[in-house]
Amino acid sequence: MGKPYSKSGGLKPELWTERSVDETQQMYDDWASSYDADVDTRGYRTPGRIAKALAAALPEDERPVLDYGCGTGLGGAALRAAGIDTVHGTDINQAMLDEAHPKGIYRKLWLGTPGTPPAPPGIYRAIVATGVISLGAAPPEALVQLVDALAEGDLLALSFNDPTLAHGGFDAILQAECDSGRLSVVSRAHGPHLDDVGMGSDVIVARRGPAP
Repeated sequence: MGKPYSKSGGLKPELWTERSVDETQQMYDDWASSYDADVDTRGYRTPGRIAKALAAALPEDERPVLDYGCGTGLGGAALRAAGIDTVHGTDINQAMLDEAHPKGIYRKLWLGTPGTPPAPPGIYRAIVATGVISLGAAPPEALVQLVDALAEGDLLALSFNDPTLAHGGFDAILQAECDSGRLSVVSRAHGPHLDDVGMGSDVIVARRGPAP
């Protein structure tokens, strides 16, 4: 499938289109070795924004935080920089994990299985999905699986970029989880996502359980 960017023209629109799990795996197999440098030079802002938003809402607790869809570790590094010291990571792509492992960001790091919750409820005080549940990556239903992995009062931090917001289906699942009382939004703010293409994203922090 090749890398979803052009050296002269920036990230390609095909990055934000629906694709199969196999196609996504191939894309990140091809991209893993240069991923950090590519997105850094293109102004990837969401990891830092989501880490700060979560740190502001996170209660004192000895349980770790899970970086779901951790990739090469950019999100985990942002969490550590925001003062969240104990972070675990999981991703479905081994090539991306191979890039993350030597950095020593995560206390635990493993290859996940698409379509399954990453852990039983109560293991993690928060699960972070930075750019993971979005158009061209995990489907909207993955949000339900992350809520399933939270105990009452635990937090979910995620982001929806502009194409994902325009799609509508991802926000619809989030709203359904809130309407059912399984989730309640703590904070939500729009801001910069990728400077390269002038794209923004909503950073959302939600709590498992109904709003007080």
